[in-house]
Amino acid sequence: MNTQDTIISYAKKTIAEEAQAIAYLEELIDEEFAKAVETIQNSKGRVIITGIGKSAIIATKIVATMNSTGTPAVFMHAADAIHGDLGNILKDDVVICISKSGNTPEIKVLVPLIKNFKNPLIGITANKNSFLGQEADFILHAYVDKEACPNNLAPTTSTTAQLVMGDALAVCLLHLQGFSSRDFAKYHPGGALGKKLYLRVSDITSGNEKPQVSPDSNINEVIVEMTEKRLGVTAVVDQEKIIGIITDGDLRRMLTTNTSFDGLTAKDIMSPNPKTITNTAMAVDALEVLEENSISQLLAAEEGKYSGVVHIHDLMREGIL
Repeated sequence: MNTQDTIISYAKKTIAEEAQAIAYLEELIDEEFAKAVETIQNSKGRVIITGIGKSAIIATKIVATMNSTGTPAVFMHAADAIHGDLGNILKDDVVICISKSGNTPEIKVLVPLIKNFKNPLIGITANKNSFLGQEADFILHAYVDKEACPNNLAPTTSTTAQLVMGDALAVCLLHLQGFSSRDFAKYHPGGALGKKLYLRVSDITSGNEKPQVSPDSNINEVIVEMTEKRLGVTAVVDQEKIIGIITDGDLRRMLTTNTSFDGLTAKDIMSPNPKTITNTAMAVDALEVLEENSISQLLAAEEGKYSGVVHIHDLMREGIL
């Protein structure tokens, strides 16, 4: 076996072992998990998530997931907690403690202190019989048979299991809260993801020129309008209503089928009944119309009145495509 084959074999073995461990977690979801979710759902406070080592890194990811899906959460490092950061825990907060063994020295010091505060304590551990397992009010059993590390030492499968348990918690809470894509957009206003959820057609058309000609405009007027507005298209509008569209392609076809342009008007070369979209539609919906019809421009209209142009380049610039 050559080096590349060996690498591929190790990678596949790692993925297979972790996948098997994650699949087993499904059998460990029980009434205690449900009660933990309900405790968080019914709490008036936040979720404080703590851990040490690699578990602390997983804790920060779960905090980020919860915050982005409508469950306020705060990370508290287990080592820092016993040196002043316990002040992060407020009266109505729920605490989640993550530890594979459940028996690390920091956890043994921290857990009784949390219990003294009378806050509900949820443990995520691979060992239900550990100190954490015995002291927590609810245990999420993130059991793994072994690590993917060949020496069974480096946290690999165990941290993946912890992360999956955290995702399961967050998604359950999301469903209970009725958290929608509109809510999601409030927490993700930046980047392409946010724009897909909140950017509307009107946000695009407001930054573009608004090319338009009348049905009786001559070809010179059509060319000038399309050239000046630089969108490769113009709407043909009669009394504010869209009756057609002329694109660069229409002009090229005109050149190949006519020897004289005298007397030709916009209505002679336009494509009637063009695809349109409303101003209030999402920009991502405009992209869907463009792709389904293999076109580059789309006219926007509100109550039948022409309001502007969406070009596929606009959507690319905004990161929608």
